[in-house]
Amino acid sequence: MSETQQLGRRRFMQVSGAAAAIAAAPWVHAQGSDTLKVGLVGCGGRGTGAAAQALRADPNVKLVAVGDAFADRLETCVSTLQRDAGIATKVDVPAARRFVGVDSYRQVIGSGVDVVLLCSPPGFRPLHLKAAIDANKHVFAEKPCAVDGTGVRSVLATCQEARQKRLAVVSGLCWRYDTAKRETMHRIHDGAVGEIVSMQANYITGALWHRERTPEMTETEWQLRNWMYFTWLSGDFNVEQHVHSLDKLAWAMRDVYPIRCYGLGGRQSRTGPEFGHIFDHMAVVYEWENGVRGYANCRQQAGCFNEVNDFIMGTRGKVNVMQHTITGDNPWRYPAANGRRDVSMYQNEHNELFASIRRGEPINNGEYMAKSSLMGIMGRMASYTGQVVTWDQALNATENLMPANFTMETQVPIPAVARPGFTRID
Repeated sequence: MSETQQLGRRRFMQVSGAAAAIAAAPWVHAQGSDTLKVGLVGCGGRGTGAAAQALRADPNVKLVAVGDAFADRLETCVSTLQRDAGIATKVDVPAARRFVGVDSYRQVIGSGVDVVLLCSPPGFRPLHLKAAIDANKHVFAEKPCAVDGTGVRSVLATCQEARQKRLAVVSGLCWRYDTAKRETMHRIHDGAVGEIVSMQANYITGALWHRERTPEMTETEWQLRNWMYFTWLSGDFNVEQHVHSLDKLAWAMRDVYPIRCYGLGGRQSRTGPEFGHIFDHMAVVYEWENGVRGYANCRQQAGCFNEVNDFIMGTRGKVNVMQHTITGDNPWRYPAANGRRDVSMYQNEHNELFASIRRGEPINNGEYMAKSSLMGIMGRMASYTGQVVTWDQALNATENLMPANFTMETQVPIPAVARPGFTRID
Protein backbone atom coordinates (compact mmCIF):
# COMPACT_ATOMS: atom_id res chain seq x y z
CA MET A 1 0.00 0.00 0.00
CA SER A 2 1.41 3.37 -1.03
CA GLU A 3 1.96 6.20 1.47
CA THR A 4 -0.92 8.09 -0.14
CA GLN A 5 -3.22 5.06 0.21
CA GLN A 6 -2.17 4.62 3.84
CA LEU A 7 -2.91 8.26 4.63
CA GLY A 8 -6.24 7.99 2.84
CA ARG A 9 -7.15 4.83 4.77
CA ARG A 10 -6.08 6.44 8.06
CA ARG A 11 -8.20 9.50 7.29
CA PHE A 12 -11.15 7.26 6.41
CA MET A 13 -10.85 5.45 9.73
CA GLN A 14 -10.65 8.77 11.63
CA VAL A 15 -13.72 10.13 9.89
CA SER A 16 -15.59 6.85 10.37
CA GLY A 17 -14.74 6.81 14.06
CA ALA A 18 -15.86 10.42 14.48
CA ALA A 19 -19.08 9.68 12.62
CA ALA A 20 -19.79 6.72 14.89
CA ALA A 21 -19.23 8.87 17.96
CA ILE A 22 -21.54 11.57 16.59
CA ALA A 23 -24.21 9.01 15.76
CA ALA A 24 -24.24 7.89 19.38
CA ALA A 25 -24.71 11.42 20.68
CA PRO A 26 -28.11 13.09 21.26
CA TRP A 27 -27.14 16.08 19.12
CA VAL A 28 -26.47 14.11 15.91
CA HIS A 29 -29.46 15.73 14.19
CA ALA A 30 -27.92 19.16 14.72
CA GLN A 31 -24.77 18.65 12.70
CA GLY A 32 -24.32 20.44 9.39
CA SER A 33 -27.42 21.87 7.80
CA ASP A 34 -30.05 19.71 9.52
CA THR A 35 -33.10 21.65 10.66
CA LEU A 36 -33.30 22.26 14.38
CA LYS A 37 -36.90 22.04 15.53
CA VAL A 38 -37.84 24.31 18.43
CA GLY A 39 -40.68 24.04 20.93
CA LEU A 40 -41.85 26.87 23.17
CA VAL A 41 -43.34 26.32 26.64
CA GLY A 42 -44.85 29.52 28.03
CA CYS A 43 -46.21 31.99 25.47
CA GLY A 44 -46.15 35.26 27.39
CA GLY A 45 -44.10 38.27 26.41
CA ARG A 46 -40.76 36.76 27.42
CA GLY A 47 -41.58 33.47 25.74
CA THR A 48 -42.58 35.23 22.53
CA GLY A 49 -39.34 37.21 22.60
CA ALA A 50 -37.25 34.10 23.25
CA ALA A 51 -38.89 32.30 20.33
CA ALA A 52 -38.16 35.21 17.99
CA GLN A 53 -34.52 35.26 19.11
CA ALA A 54 -34.18 31.50 18.69
CA LEU A 55 -35.50 31.74 15.13
CA ARG A 56 -32.92 34.43 14.32
CA ALA A 57 -30.05 32.52 15.90
CA ASP A 58 -29.54 29.93 13.17
CA PRO A 59 -30.32 29.86 9.45
CA ASN A 60 -31.95 26.45 9.59
CA VAL A 61 -34.30 26.43 12.54
CA LYS A 62 -38.08 26.24 12.83
CA LEU A 63 -40.61 26.75 15.60
CA VAL A 64 -42.81 23.68 15.33
CA ALA A 65 -44.70 23.44 18.66
CA VAL A 66 -45.99 25.80 21.33
CA GLY A 67 -47.69 25.27 24.67
CA ASP A 68 -49.31 27.47 27.30
CA ALA A 69 -51.85 27.20 30.08
CA PHE A 70 -54.11 29.62 28.20
CA ALA A 71 -55.24 29.56 24.56
CA ASP A 72 -55.42 33.34 24.24
CA ARG A 73 -51.77 33.81 25.16
CA LEU A 74 -50.74 31.02 22.81
CA GLU A 75 -52.61 32.50 19.85
CA THR A 76 -51.28 35.99 20.53
CA CYS A 77 -47.75 34.61 20.60
CA VAL A 78 -48.07 32.71 17.33
CA SER A 79 -49.72 35.60 15.50
CA THR A 80 -47.03 38.00 16.75
CA LEU A 81 -44.28 35.74 15.43
CA GLN A 82 -46.08 35.25 12.12
CA ARG A 83 -46.27 39.02 11.61
CA ASP A 84 -42.50 39.35 11.96
CA ALA A 85 -41.26 39.39 8.37
CA GLY A 86 -37.76 38.33 9.36
CA ILE A 87 -38.84 35.01 10.86
CA ALA A 88 -42.39 34.34 9.61
CA THR A 89 -41.28 31.57 7.26
CA LYS A 90 -39.71 29.75 10.21
CA VAL A 91 -42.99 29.55 12.14
CA ASP A 92 -44.54 26.16 11.38
CA VAL A 93 -47.11 25.64 14.14
CA PRO A 94 -50.35 24.10 12.84
CA ALA A 95 -53.31 23.64 15.15
CA ALA A 96 -52.23 20.08 15.91
CA ARG A 97 -49.03 21.38 17.52
CA ARG A 98 -50.61 24.14 19.59
CA PHE A 99 -51.07 22.66 23.04
CA VAL A 100 -53.15 24.25 25.81
CA GLY A 101 -53.17 23.38 29.51
CA VAL A 102 -50.79 23.03 32.43
CA ASP A 103 -49.58 19.71 30.99
CA SER A 104 -48.86 21.25 27.58
CA TYR A 105 -45.13 21.14 28.31
CA ARG A 106 -45.26 17.36 28.02
CA GLN A 107 -46.91 17.58 24.62
CA VAL A 108 -44.41 20.15 23.34
CA ILE A 109 -41.46 18.06 24.55
CA GLY A 110 -42.98 14.94 22.99
CA SER A 111 -43.72 16.54 19.61
CA GLY A 112 -40.38 15.74 18.00
CA VAL A 113 -38.56 18.97 18.86
CA ASP A 114 -34.80 19.25 19.35
CA VAL A 115 -34.65 22.41 21.48
CA VAL A 116 -37.15 23.51 24.15
CA LEU A 117 -37.56 27.09 25.35
CA LEU A 118 -38.82 27.07 28.95
CA CYS A 119 -40.53 30.39 29.65
CA SER A 120 -43.42 29.55 31.98
CA PRO A 121 -43.52 31.05 35.50
CA PRO A 122 -40.41 30.02 37.46
CA GLY A 123 -42.23 27.74 39.89
CA PHE A 124 -42.70 25.26 37.06
CA ARG A 125 -39.10 25.39 35.86
CA PRO A 126 -37.64 22.43 37.82
CA LEU A 127 -40.44 20.16 36.61
CA HIS A 128 -40.25 21.33 33.00
CA LEU A 129 -36.46 21.22 32.90
CA LYS A 130 -36.33 17.67 34.21
CA ALA A 131 -38.91 16.53 31.66
CA ALA A 132 -36.93 18.12 28.81
CA ILE A 133 -33.57 16.65 29.83
CA ASP A 134 -35.11 13.24 30.52
CA ALA A 135 -36.36 13.38 26.91
CA ASN A 136 -32.87 14.35 25.60
CA LYS A 137 -33.76 17.89 24.54
CA HIS A 138 -31.50 20.93 24.51
CA VAL A 139 -32.91 23.74 26.66
CA PHE A 140 -33.10 27.47 27.01
CA ALA A 141 -34.40 28.16 30.55
CA GLU A 142 -35.60 31.59 31.56
CA LYS A 143 -34.56 32.97 34.93
CA PRO A 144 -34.92 32.17 37.75
CA CYS A 145 -34.87 28.40 37.59
CA ALA A 146 -36.57 27.66 40.95
CA VAL A 147 -38.47 29.32 43.78
CA ASP A 148 -37.29 27.21 46.74
CA GLY A 149 -34.43 24.99 47.87
CA THR A 150 -36.30 21.87 46.78
CA GLY A 151 -36.46 23.22 43.24
CA VAL A 152 -32.80 24.25 43.26
CA ARG A 153 -31.71 20.76 44.29
CA SER A 154 -33.78 19.32 41.46
CA VAL A 155 -32.28 21.72 38.92
CA LEU A 156 -28.71 20.99 40.03
CA ALA A 157 -29.31 17.26 39.59
CA THR A 158 -31.01 17.74 36.23
CA CYS A 159 -28.21 19.94 34.91
CA GLN A 160 -25.65 17.36 35.96
CA GLU A 161 -27.61 14.80 33.97
CA ALA A 162 -27.66 17.21 31.01
CA ARG A 163 -23.87 17.50 31.20
CA GLN A 164 -23.50 13.73 31.14
CA LYS A 165 -25.84 13.52 28.14
CA ARG A 166 -24.07 16.39 26.37
CA LEU A 167 -27.24 18.46 26.24
CA ALA A 168 -27.23 22.26 26.27
CA VAL A 169 -28.78 24.26 29.11
CA VAL A 170 -28.55 28.00 28.50
CA SER A 171 -29.85 30.32 31.20
CA GLY A 172 -31.91 33.48 30.80
CA LEU A 173 -29.54 35.30 33.18
CA CYS A 174 -28.86 37.47 30.17
CA TRP A 175 -26.19 39.85 31.49
CA ARG A 176 -23.72 36.96 31.23
CA TYR A 177 -24.21 37.21 27.46
CA ASP A 178 -23.74 40.98 27.23
CA THR A 179 -20.50 41.96 25.47
CA ALA A 180 -19.77 45.03 27.61
CA LYS A 181 -20.53 43.20 30.88
CA ARG A 182 -18.24 40.36 29.85
CA GLU A 183 -15.38 42.77 29.23
CA THR A 184 -16.07 44.57 32.52
CA MET A 185 -16.07 41.32 34.49
CA HIS A 186 -12.94 40.15 32.69
CA ARG A 187 -11.13 43.24 33.95
CA ILE A 188 -12.39 42.73 37.50
CA HIS A 189 -11.14 39.14 37.41
CA ASP A 190 -7.81 40.32 36.01
CA GLY A 191 -7.33 42.51 39.09
CA ALA A 192 -8.10 45.96 37.68
CA VAL A 193 -9.59 47.03 41.04
CA GLY A 194 -7.46 44.78 43.22
CA GLU A 195 -9.17 42.58 45.79
CA ILE A 196 -12.93 43.05 46.08
CA VAL A 197 -13.86 44.64 49.41
CA SER A 198 -17.61 45.17 49.09
CA MET A 199 -20.40 45.26 46.52
CA GLN A 200 -23.75 46.95 46.08
CA ALA A 201 -26.65 45.97 43.84
CA ASN A 202 -29.75 48.12 43.35
CA TYR A 203 -32.83 46.97 41.48
CA ILE A 204 -35.11 49.81 42.45
CA THR A 205 -38.02 50.16 40.03
CA GLY A 206 -41.63 51.25 39.76
CA ALA A 207 -44.83 49.29 40.03
CA LEU A 208 -45.57 46.32 37.77
CA TRP A 209 -48.63 45.34 35.80
CA HIS A 210 -51.45 43.21 37.15
CA ARG A 211 -54.49 41.74 35.46
CA GLU A 212 -57.96 42.39 36.79
CA ARG A 213 -59.98 39.43 37.95
CA THR A 214 -63.04 38.81 35.79
CA PRO A 215 -66.18 36.99 37.02
CA GLU A 216 -65.42 33.86 34.98
CA MET A 217 -61.87 33.47 36.31
CA THR A 218 -61.21 30.71 38.79
CA GLU A 219 -58.83 31.36 41.67
CA THR A 220 -56.17 29.26 39.96
CA GLU A 221 -56.44 31.08 36.63
CA TRP A 222 -56.29 34.46 38.37
CA GLN A 223 -53.09 33.48 40.20
CA LEU A 224 -51.50 32.12 37.03
CA ARG A 225 -52.32 35.27 35.09
CA ASN A 226 -50.83 37.36 37.93
CA TRP A 227 -48.01 34.93 38.67
CA MET A 228 -45.49 37.53 39.85
CA TYR A 229 -47.44 38.18 43.06
CA PHE A 230 -47.36 34.62 44.44
CA THR A 231 -44.23 32.95 45.79
CA TRP A 232 -45.17 29.48 44.54
CA LEU A 233 -45.00 30.87 41.00
CA SER A 234 -42.40 33.67 41.15
CA GLY A 235 -40.46 33.24 44.39
CA ASP A 236 -41.20 36.93 45.19
CA PHE A 237 -39.43 39.67 43.30
CA ASN A 238 -36.11 39.28 45.13
CA VAL A 239 -35.97 35.97 43.25
CA GLU A 240 -37.87 36.71 40.04
CA GLN A 241 -36.41 40.12 39.16
CA HIS A 242 -33.50 40.94 41.48
CA VAL A 243 -31.82 37.64 40.54
CA HIS A 244 -30.20 39.49 37.62
CA SER A 245 -28.32 41.78 40.00
CA LEU A 246 -27.50 39.03 42.48
CA ASP A 247 -26.08 36.96 39.66
CA LYS A 248 -23.76 39.83 38.70
CA LEU A 249 -22.42 39.95 42.28
CA ALA A 250 -21.75 36.21 42.15
CA TRP A 251 -20.15 36.61 38.73
CA ALA A 252 -17.81 39.30 40.07
CA MET A 253 -16.85 36.87 42.84
CA ARG A 254 -15.93 34.22 40.22
CA ASP A 255 -19.08 32.23 41.02
CA VAL A 256 -18.21 31.83 44.67
CA TYR A 257 -21.46 32.25 46.58
CA PRO A 258 -22.24 33.83 49.97
CA ILE A 259 -22.30 31.69 53.08
CA ARG A 260 -25.11 33.58 54.82
CA CYS A 261 -27.36 36.63 54.65
CA TYR A 262 -29.79 38.71 56.66
CA GLY A 263 -32.30 41.31 55.55
CA LEU A 264 -35.49 43.24 55.94
CA GLY A 265 -38.54 44.02 53.85
CA GLY A 266 -42.28 44.37 53.74
CA ARG A 267 -45.33 45.79 51.96
CA GLN A 268 -45.99 49.53 52.11
CA SER A 269 -47.42 50.59 48.76
CA ARG A 270 -48.56 47.37 47.14
CA THR A 271 -50.93 46.28 49.88
CA GLY A 272 -54.17 45.30 48.11
CA PRO A 273 -55.28 41.70 47.62
CA GLU A 274 -54.80 42.07 43.86
CA PHE A 275 -51.07 42.00 44.58
CA GLY A 276 -51.07 38.60 46.23
CA HIS A 277 -48.85 38.30 49.29
CA ILE A 278 -45.32 39.25 48.18
CA PHE A 279 -43.28 42.17 49.49
CA ASP A 280 -42.71 45.43 47.62
CA HIS A 281 -39.27 46.20 49.08
CA MET A 282 -36.31 44.26 50.47
CA ALA A 283 -32.75 44.99 51.54
CA VAL A 284 -30.42 42.04 52.05
CA VAL A 285 -26.80 41.86 53.20
CA TYR A 286 -24.94 38.88 51.74
CA GLU A 287 -21.72 37.73 53.42
CA TRP A 288 -18.93 35.75 51.75
CA GLU A 289 -16.50 33.53 53.57
CA ASN A 290 -13.59 35.88 52.79
CA GLY A 291 -15.36 38.78 54.54
CA VAL A 292 -16.78 40.52 51.47
CA ARG A 293 -20.31 41.86 51.92
CA GLY A 294 -22.82 42.52 49.18
CA TYR A 295 -25.56 45.04 49.90
CA ALA A 296 -28.57 44.24 47.74
CA ASN A 297 -31.59 46.56 47.59
CA CYS A 298 -34.74 46.02 45.56
CA ARG A 299 -38.07 47.81 45.44
CA GLN A 300 -41.19 47.88 43.26
CA GLN A 301 -43.04 51.04 44.27
CA ALA A 302 -44.52 53.76 42.07
CA GLY A 303 -43.51 57.41 42.38
CA CYS A 304 -40.05 56.79 43.86
CA PHE A 305 -36.44 57.22 42.80
CA ASN A 306 -35.35 54.39 40.51
CA GLU A 307 -31.93 52.87 39.90
CA VAL A 308 -30.78 49.60 38.40
CA ASN A 309 -27.02 49.42 38.86
CA ASP A 310 -24.23 47.53 40.55
CA PHE A 311 -21.02 48.76 42.15
CA ILE A 312 -17.89 46.74 42.93
CA MET A 313 -15.44 48.31 45.39
CA GLY A 314 -11.87 47.01 45.44
CA THR A 315 -8.57 47.85 47.07
CA ARG A 316 -7.41 49.65 43.92
CA GLY A 317 -10.58 51.09 42.43
CA LYS A 318 -14.32 50.97 41.89
CA VAL A 319 -16.51 49.57 39.11
CA ASN A 320 -19.79 50.97 37.88
CA VAL A 321 -21.04 47.77 36.31
CA MET A 322 -23.96 49.09 34.28
CA GLN A 323 -21.92 51.98 32.90
CA HIS A 324 -18.91 49.72 32.28
CA THR A 325 -16.43 52.07 33.91
CA ILE A 326 -13.52 51.61 36.31
CA THR A 327 -12.07 54.41 38.42
CA GLY A 328 -8.94 54.25 40.55
CA ASP A 329 -5.47 52.95 39.74
CA ASN A 330 -6.51 51.48 36.38
CA PRO A 331 -9.19 53.76 34.92
CA TRP A 332 -11.13 52.31 32.02
CA ARG A 333 -14.38 52.73 30.13
CA TYR A 334 -15.90 50.31 27.65
CA PRO A 335 -15.17 51.86 24.25
CA ALA A 336 -17.84 53.99 22.63
CA ALA A 337 -19.62 52.30 19.76
CA ASN A 338 -17.94 54.20 16.90
CA GLY A 339 -20.14 52.40 14.43
CA ARG A 340 -19.91 49.06 16.24
CA ARG A 341 -23.21 47.38 17.07
CA ASP A 342 -22.89 44.85 19.85
CA VAL A 343 -25.31 41.96 19.57
CA SER A 344 -28.18 42.23 22.04
CA MET A 345 -27.60 40.03 25.07
CA TYR A 346 -31.03 38.46 24.54
CA GLN A 347 -30.10 37.52 21.00
CA ASN A 348 -26.62 36.45 21.97
CA GLU A 349 -27.98 33.87 24.43
CA HIS A 350 -29.61 32.06 21.54
CA ASN A 351 -26.80 32.66 19.06
CA GLU A 352 -24.36 30.94 21.40
CA LEU A 353 -26.84 28.21 22.36
CA PHE A 354 -27.47 27.14 18.78
CA ALA A 355 -23.83 27.53 17.75
CA SER A 356 -22.80 25.24 20.62
CA ILE A 357 -25.31 22.61 19.51
CA ARG A 358 -24.03 22.79 15.94
CA ARG A 359 -20.43 22.35 17.14
CA GLY A 360 -21.33 19.39 19.31
CA GLU A 361 -20.03 21.33 22.33
CA PRO A 362 -23.26 22.21 24.17
CA ILE A 363 -23.18 25.03 26.72
CA ASN A 364 -24.29 24.18 30.26
CA ASN A 365 -25.03 27.17 32.52
CA GLY A 366 -26.77 24.94 35.05
CA GLU A 367 -24.61 25.50 38.12
CA TYR A 368 -24.63 29.29 38.23
CA MET A 369 -28.24 29.36 37.05
CA ALA A 370 -29.29 27.29 40.07
CA LYS A 371 -26.99 28.91 42.62
CA SER A 372 -27.87 32.49 41.66
CA SER A 373 -31.54 31.53 41.97
CA LEU A 374 -30.78 30.18 45.45
CA MET A 375 -29.08 33.47 46.32
CA GLY A 376 -32.42 35.20 45.68
CA ILE A 377 -34.31 32.54 47.62
CA MET A 378 -32.13 32.83 50.73
CA GLY A 379 -32.58 36.61 50.63
CA ARG A 380 -36.35 36.18 50.55
CA MET A 381 -36.17 33.74 53.44
CA ALA A 382 -34.09 36.17 55.48
CA SER A 383 -36.42 39.08 54.72
CA TYR A 384 -39.58 37.09 55.46
CA THR A 385 -38.31 35.72 58.77
CA GLY A 386 -36.03 38.46 60.03
CA GLN A 387 -33.40 35.80 60.75
CA VAL A 388 -29.91 35.04 59.50
CA VAL A 389 -30.16 32.39 56.77
CA THR A 390 -27.16 30.34 55.75
CA TRP A 391 -26.47 28.95 52.29
CA ASP A 392 -26.84 25.40 53.57
CA GLN A 393 -30.14 26.23 55.28
CA ALA A 394 -31.56 27.62 52.06
CA LEU A 395 -30.29 24.79 49.89
CA ASN A 396 -31.46 22.02 52.22
CA ALA A 397 -34.75 23.58 53.36
CA THR A 398 -37.76 21.28 53.15
CA GLU A 399 -39.92 24.09 51.78
CA ASN A 400 -41.62 23.04 48.55
CA LEU A 401 -43.92 25.75 47.21
CA MET A 402 -45.18 23.87 44.16
CA PRO A 403 -48.48 22.04 44.83
CA ALA A 404 -48.23 18.31 44.24
CA ASN A 405 -49.95 17.01 41.09
CA PHE A 406 -51.01 20.51 40.10
CA THR A 407 -53.96 20.91 37.71
CA MET A 408 -56.17 23.84 36.77
CA GLU A 409 -58.63 22.56 39.35
CA THR A 410 -56.09 22.72 42.19
CA GLN A 411 -57.02 25.28 44.81
CA VAL A 412 -53.80 27.00 45.84
CA PRO A 413 -54.30 28.90 49.11
CA ILE A 414 -52.75 32.36 49.35
CA PRO A 415 -50.41 32.50 52.34
CA ALA A 416 -50.59 35.33 54.81
CA VAL A 417 -48.13 38.14 54.21
CA ALA A 418 -44.88 37.22 55.94
CA ARG A 419 -44.15 38.89 59.31
CA PRO A 420 -40.45 39.16 60.17
CA GLY A 421 -39.90 37.80 63.67
CA PHE A 422 -43.00 35.58 63.40
CA THR A 423 -42.68 33.76 60.05
CA ARG A 424 -40.51 30.63 60.40
CA ILE A 425 -38.12 28.79 58.12
CA ASP A 426 -39.33 25.39 56.96
